Amino acid sequence: MAVKAENISPSWELSQLLDIFPLAIRQALVRLPNVEAMIEVVLDLGRPPEARFEHDFTYLTDAPVTSEDIAHVCSRVSSFGGDNRAGIEQTLHRISAIRNRDGKIVGLTCRVGRAIYGTIDILLDVLRSGESVCLLGRPGVGKTTMLRECARVLSEERKRVVIVDTSNEIAGDGDVPHPGIGFARRMQVADPKLQHAVMIEAVENHMPEIIVIDEIGTAAEAEAARTIAERGVTLIGTAHGQTLENLLMNPTLSDLVGGIAAVTLSDEEARRRGTRKTVLERRAPPTFDVVVEIQERDRLAIHKNVAQVVDALLRGYQPQPEVRKREPGGTVTVVQEARPESMPVLSESFEPHPARNEERERPLSIFPYGVSRSKIERAVSNLRVPATIARTWDDADVVVTLRALERKQQSKLKQIASDNIPIYSIKTNTTTQIQSALRDIFNLGSIDREELALREAEEAIYQVLLTSQAVELSPQTSYVRRMQHQLAERYRMHSRTTGLKPNGRGGIMENDE
Repeated sequence: MAVKAENISPSWELSQLLDIFPLAIRQALVRLPNVEAMIEVVLDLGRPPEARFEHDFTYLTDAPVTSEDIAHVCSRVSSFGGDNRAGIEQTLHRISAIRNRDGKIVGLTCRVGRAIYGTIDILLDVLRSGESVCLLGRPGVGKTTMLRECARVLSEERKRVVIVDTSNEIAGDGDVPHPGIGFARRMQVADPKLQHAVMIEAVENHMPEIIVIDEIGTAAEAEAARTIAERGVTLIGTAHGQTLENLLMNPTLSDLVGGIAAVTLSDEEARRRGTRKTVLERRAPPTFDVVVEIQERDRLAIHKNVAQVVDALLRGYQPQPEVRKREPGGTVTVVQEARPESMPVLSESFEPHPARNEERERPLSIFPYGVSRSKIERAVSNLRVPATIARTWDDADVVVTLRALERKQQSKLKQIASDNIPIYSIKTNTTTQIQSALRDIFNLGSIDREELALREAEEAIYQVLLTSQAVELSPQTSYVRRMQHQLAERYRMHSRTTGLKPNGRGGIMENDE
């Protein structure tokens, strides 16, 4: 059945949802005095069906849900995609499935979708600024509703808006998008795993001024978001997390706000800052210029300068965002003014620090002999030392090689040494070992074994995030292994000890959640 957009009303949309349920459940729903305020209907096999509200729920019947009831609902909605979500054509309702181990559907969450207009007047000045905005908030607080309204308002201001609609939750199910998105165009995603590819396709093929995306949740999507921002397209999206700090500490999504890197300072810089020599700093410019925390449906906390806020958080300061509230009458008041003066004015942390050896007129040239060039580059970046990679050993100031090669290629290395080029050998081809050699080369001082082991674990975690492959660590004492396991838990990864005690090896593996 096709319905013209101008004929769609909230009551029609709700009736479309009620019609998918078996007769007994539908009659119980219709009899509810507050059915218009219902958030979702839950059907779990063997349990009574529930109607859920914002702060309460009620059982609809005494009879438990049967397989026939679930099959009845599934036959009246669209097919379930790879994200186990389905919908009803030209409505915003979302039906999500719970499956057993054999793939059979044993539960349904039928979320009531509503297009609520006038929800972004509280944020309109920020949206019109042309800056990229990220919306954060707990599930059910209204992120998607606000995102849909952003698309509608901006498109009606004659902006070219394209929505990447992974689960059809922003613009509804079916080929014709819901009128709640205004004049925005919608691109559907065949498989949730391809969301990042569709994001890039939207930019390359359809010349948008603004891209709207819901639920950025993977490293590939975060990278696609950065690519979009770097191409000059405004990005408005939501991400998993309730606060900016949640986003910053999420290893998968921290790049959205600039990312975190461990940096070793010179003695002079550490004394000037009054900090330890190894500190956390922002790795790059943030993808989003503004982060909005949706504390309640009518209360927002707005961080307008994400780069400055992240820098302050990493230095131990607690930024004070602007807090806005919509009063019952509809007026918007500023409950708390932003206080940028509470944060220090910091230099851009992604710029290189001054050279450790200021007497050098040029960067140190390093020739990797059997050592990964990319890992040397990463180690140089981590330590912020003035160094470049030489193409040949003739152009090098120092040579970094492996101990195994030092034994096998003695004649070649003797030839290099005869030209008065220092040779530094490392045990394994890892960033941690290379950083240790660079510390010796630049006279940065040594680090204790515990810190070295934790850095090795951090590098392993980084590799697992990139490759999803297990990484084996160097043998450590039980105390150090325990710290490595705790670090893995912080990143929601599995880790285990293999080998014989007391110096077992720790293997870090990807979390299977």
